[in-house]
Amino acid sequence: MIDFFQQQRINKWKTLNIILLSIIILGTIGYAVDKIHFGNQFPAITIVAIFVAVANSIISYFYGDKMVLSSVMARPPDTSNFKEQQLVNVVREMSIASGIPVPAVFVMEEASPNAFATGRDEQHSSICVTTGLLNTMNREELQGVIAHEIGHIRNRDILTMTVVAAITGAIVLLSDWARRNMLYSSRTRKKSSGKGSGILLLIVLILIIIAPLIARVMAMAVSRAREYMADAASAEFTRNPLALASALEKIQQHYDKIVDRATVGTAHLFISDPRNSRINNDESFFANLFSTHPPIHKRIMILKNMAGVV
Repeated sequence: MIDFFQQQRINKWKTLNIILLSIIILGTIGYAVDKIHFGNQFPAITIVAIFVAVANSIISYFYGDKMVLSSVMARPPDTSNFKEQQLVNVVREMSIASGIPVPAVFVMEEASPNAFATGRDEQHSSICVTTGLLNTMNREELQGVIAHEIGHIRNRDILTMTVVAAITGAIVLLSDWARRNMLYSSRTRKKSSGKGSGILLLIVLILIIIAPLIARVMAMAVSRAREYMADAASAEFTRNPLALASALEKIQQHYDKIVDRATVGTAHLFISDPRNSRINNDESFFANLFSTHPPIHKRIMILKNMAGVV
């Protein structure tokens, strides 16, 4: 069985590989625009694209958590509110149980019960929960959810998850710009091109079109296995697998399953799919490839098995 130290090493390599892949993808898109739109001139767009990729990777490493928290309009907890003070207390308790520094705590105004962790390591981490989660869960269930997020922090999932969130957005934006630029160029430029140039244009257009798909697969690749690991960590820290199982059941049954401010780039951060995609309830090959989370009913079943209930 993989221990959390091994999981930390795996996640470090995953993060490095994702950063390198993003530089290659963005550099290739820049080269494509240079080759097709500007011919054999100085590869300005290639250089800009690689610079953007490297800068985005550095920014996402140091400031990705702040970007994510800002995108969901998270705020510090109001300790005069009983539920939010309870949240602060539970985060401290679970931090002590796991042996990591206490993460920063944030709350987002959202009816859907959900939560996520972000940051780059144990010393620079944050946990954010929705007001819907605070209003839905009892104390034990809240402990289960927070322990799950603490598990992500201990396993250093958060670095991979945060970097992927930032990089996915950059790839989608640049590929969309490149596609528009090249389609406009192909209409306005009257220069005749040979067969080889036409084939190159076709290949490049295909690459630009599928680049967002590649970015999505990158995000999905870090999702399913780490959720099971974090669920197991929750059971380890709370000594109560049924607490998280009950919390997931409430999340599954809640009338509002959509987190309005969640995007394709940030969906994989949450404890439960914030976009309520049907594919997350499937276990097929394509579901494993494109879904952000494992089926929630399967997670509940595994947690109940841990407790000897099923």
